[in-house]
Amino acid sequence: MSEEIRALEPKVLWNKFADLNAVPRPSKKEERVIEFIKNFGNKLNLPTEVDEVGNVVIRKPATSGMESRKKIVLQAHLDMVHQKNNDTDFDFDTQGIQMYVDGDWVRAKGTTLGADNGLGVATMMAILESDSIEHPALEALFTIDEETGMTGAKGLNPNMLEGDILLNLDTEEDDEIGIGCAGGVDITANKTYQEENVPEGYVTFAVKVKGLMGGHSGMDIIKGLGNANKMMNRLLQNTGEEFNLRVSKIDGGGLRNAIPRESEAIIALPETEVQSFNAEFEKRQQKIKTEYASLEPNLSLELNKISEEVKVMDLNSQKEVLAALSGAHNGVYRMSPEIEGLVEASNNIANVTLSNGEVYIKCLTRSSVESTKDDLANSLKSVFELAGFTVELSGEYPGWAPNRESAILKTLDEIYQKLHGEQADIAACHAGLECGIIGSHYPGMDMISFGPTIRGAHSPDERASISSAQKYWKFLVEVLRNIPEN
Repeated sequence: MSEEIRALEPKVLWNKFADLNAVPRPSKKEERVIEFIKNFGNKLNLPTEVDEVGNVVIRKPATSGMESRKKIVLQAHLDMVHQKNNDTDFDFDTQGIQMYVDGDWVRAKGTTLGADNGLGVATMMAILESDSIEHPALEALFTIDEETGMTGAKGLNPNMLEGDILLNLDTEEDDEIGIGCAGGVDITANKTYQEENVPEGYVTFAVKVKGLMGGHSGMDIIKGLGNANKMMNRLLQNTGEEFNLRVSKIDGGGLRNAIPRESEAIIALPETEVQSFNAEFEKRQQKIKTEYASLEPNLSLELNKISEEVKVMDLNSQKEVLAALSGAHNGVYRMSPEIEGLVEASNNIANVTLSNGEVYIKCLTRSSVESTKDDLANSLKSVFELAGFTVELSGEYPGWAPNRESAILKTLDEIYQKLHGEQADIAACHAGLECGIIGSHYPGMDMISFGPTIRGAHSPDERASISSAQKYWKFLVEVLRNIPEN
């Protein structure tokens, strides 16, 4: 399986990606991959430094004749999003990613692939190891924990880097040159409730929402894909009074930056209401499936009787929780009035857990405009507080303001046109690149972002285009060769 990947072109890139994907590297648990990269730099006899938070910097001098060019920083993040299908038996903490080739795509077996941002990391490793690629003096910055807080970029020492130009390798369209991104803030709503015994004459059911596409909660939010937490709420809300339904547990979604694909709830119903509720459930699921027929062809909504003994939440709390989930905004909040097709602000209701007397609802709110981000965050906070939740805002990070007068942008634009006979798509994205945070540490640094085509990031459908990797690699080598004079 790994040999199939290693045979792909450019071999220098895919071999390093295969090496990297053999190392478990979940966000917040990057110790093994930090050691892997540190050992890699030391084996090359290149100056290698690990800072206080775990970022790794490897420095390499300019190749002959390139000494007078501006110094560059190549940057990618070491961690990856860990998502798998429910029927996939896989341990992200101990196993390497199992890859295979599917036509023009490299995929993983039932899990995320880690091309986001592993192909960027592999690119930097290949350049550091090469003795034939021309480049100016460079610093390879491998950051940690981009996916769950950007704590690596936030903790970066403002005196660690000397580069004039940052080349961020975390864009996922090979015809795009990134010049801006959204900032974000985590919203966590917490509420306690009273647990009660299931009333006499009740039977227990499991409700499941599964088969959704999922995806990146920034880049894919514009697609209008299904959110498992919102769908589950549609199936359950307003049934308490009509059918005397009681909620026992809910477990939906996962990481904040992934659109939730699955949710499961445990409910209890009076045996006398089961037939009526079955009919209502059928109506609701048909409406949802009709709405999402073209977007979510594999959507499955299930209601199955179980024998599990459970406790249920008190009725008043149940009404408040389901009402809050109904009222909380999910999806695109505002499109940019300046940049056509760009989402300005959005929210992802990423994770809902309800059990043992506590409810947690976790969201990620994004915006390229700080005032809009604050407005949406306050709107969500208000909805949850009205329902009796305690709300915490945390993990805030800034966006990256576009600079169309960037000197390195002009260089990349000219090279792209020369290689491909057409203009690149110069764009900002609705994702949280680290450029905004790094730029706050190094305000004079010229920054740009590009990368190979990756689809389905943050979901088990993640895949990387083989032909695009070849195009990207050729472009990158040409960019390094044409970095401007100092």
